[in-house]
Amino acid sequence: MRQISIPENESVLAEVLEVFDFPATLLGAVRYGQGHINDTFCVLCQPQEGDCVRFILQGLSSAAFPHPEELMENFIGITSFLRQKIVADGGDPLRETLSLVKTADGKDFYTDSQGKVWRLMPFIENTDCFQSATPELFEASARAFGRFQYMLQGYPADTLHETIVNFHNTEDRFAKFLAALEADRMNRAASVQKEIQFVLDRKADCSVALQALRDGRLPLRVTHNDTKLNNILIDRDTHEGICVIDLDTTMPGLSINDFGDSIRFGANHSREDEKDLSKVNFDIGLYEVYTRGFLEGARGSLTAGELEFLPWGARLMTLECGIRFLTDYLDGDHYFRIHYPEQNLDRTRTQFKLVKDMEEQFEAMAAVVAKYA
Repeated sequence: MRQISIPENESVLAEVLEVFDFPATLLGAVRYGQGHINDTFCVLCQPQEGDCVRFILQGLSSAAFPHPEELMENFIGITSFLRQKIVADGGDPLRETLSLVKTADGKDFYTDSQGKVWRLMPFIENTDCFQSATPELFEASARAFGRFQYMLQGYPADTLHETIVNFHNTEDRFAKFLAALEADRMNRAASVQKEIQFVLDRKADCSVALQALRDGRLPLRVTHNDTKLNNILIDRDTHEGICVIDLDTTMPGLSINDFGDSIRFGANHSREDEKDLSKVNFDIGLYEVYTRGFLEGARGSLTAGELEFLPWGARLMTLECGIRFLTDYLDGDHYFRIHYPEQNLDRTRTQFKLVKDMEEQFEAMAAVVAKYA
């Protein structure tokens, strides 16, 4: 066994590191990043000459992803497709998409003695990952996610596995809400009638995008499904989004949902659990910034139906998120981590306030899309 630096309480890490044939002397591994799902480490290697070489090692969460081999099949298919498109587009595939370092016996990932799946990826240097956005960063992330859609057009989305089943199925989220309301395990329903009615009044909204998909007005695409700023690597020299990361939730879906989820958290200046709802406001200016960047990145690849439904994407992703928070609150706060008893309720109220703002500015939202389409 190579003598390397291993963090305490990470005994399986030595086993995992041993299966990869690193191109330089292995120095050790340290926990890396701010993710809460997978176990992520930065692995350091020292060549005979020059600077350290870094890799990202990730152990996939079996709780979040019960079928990791399907997730990796998605990952390999998507990144291989992107690599070909990037080369054809004159780009750098080593920087513009994720790639895998194979194990010493030629496999794409390793399953350890405890059944956990691990993958190793080259570290994409000279980039930053930001947790909060300026308007410039927000627009850069929009261009990157729009380009993600552009580059993946033509990929057979229906061949991908659903790594999280019904993740953005708003009809299913509504059904789960009704079940939690009926059970009322914590006897909380009586105290949140206003929030409950807000959801019930929007039952029809929960079917808008899915019905458009069924009617053929929206195409099924490869979607990222977690389009936060911190899932973009920003190039330090150009300040542009160079690479979309965290592809584990990439699966069949609707482009308007990827667009809408970015708007949900990015076109708003308040905390997700802000108690003072007067501070929670949908910012149409930031919406315009993101829309401009997203459509620029997408390079005309969105259909007329997708352009029409982009504002719905923002409304529905925000509504869906609020429904999920409220469902968890009624059910006893089992899914989302909370730090005080009514945090999920506060989260619910911020999302519903944003939904109401979007409803009131819906025509303006559509006009912004028309302006840049």
